[in-house]
Amino acid sequence: MFEGGLEAERPIADAMQEAKRLGFDAIELAVASQGVLTHDAAQVQCEEIVTTARQIGIEISGLASGENWTCSPTSNDPDVRLKSIVFNRKALRIAKWLCTDAYLYVPGAVDVFFWPEADVVPYDVCHQRACEAIRQILPIAEETGVAIGIENVWNKFLLSPMEMRDFIDGFDSKVIGAYFDVGNVLLTGYPEHWIRILSHRIKRVHVKDFKRSVGTVEGFVDLLEGDVDFRAVKTALADIGYDGYVTAEMLPFEPGRPEETAQAMKKIFK
Repeated sequence: MFEGGLEAERPIADAMQEAKRLGFDAIELAVASQGVLTHDAAQVQCEEIVTTARQIGIEISGLASGENWTCSPTSNDPDVRLKSIVFNRKALRIAKWLCTDAYLYVPGAVDVFFWPEADVVPYDVCHQRACEAIRQILPIAEETGVAIGIENVWNKFLLSPMEMRDFIDGFDSKVIGAYFDVGNVLLTGYPEHWIRILSHRIKRVHVKDFKRSVGTVEGFVDLLEGDVDFRAVKTALADIGYDGYVTAEMLPFEPGRPEETAQAMKKIFK
């Protein structure tokens, strides 16, 4: 959300200081193959980030990554699939070193909505490869205690809350869960339904807003400007006993957006 954040250029300490200044209790960091925090980061670098966060007085809510969009665990190229496994194994260890217990994971894609040249992977093949990939990184998640939080994204895969629930349950592991995104389901469903169905499987929550009448990626708007029924979302989260982090995922940076998001979050979750 912050300037230079999406490009992985913003110094982490600066982003944490800005988040603290705006009144956020925590910040979600992101790992990528390039930028200020990569999958090759050393443990000492991560420990320094944790120390800085404590000095600033802000928590690290989780570790996210969008790397699996372009380096997909379900790619038709076996070399890309292997590269994805290596990346995610390292990312899970980095999450542990950052003293957080949740890693946002995109499980693969039938297609990539923002990359028309990407391969289209048959749904059943995508499912098979997604399962194989998770099984290969699961031992690291079990070892570190960092949950693999599968995010519901616009990947034309795991399209219903019951399919997501059953996919998660198929691994029979407490470290496989959902990194649930409220705004991402609004095109085809209701977030409060997803929340109750996924229930205890939800490890983290993302919030954003969306206008159904637009129906494309242009429909994502600032909080309280779309069709998300945040009262219903809050009720559903309370009903399942969720007491974890709720992170505003607002992309890309626009002048004034961080400040407006902070105010909206305070209004929604007061």
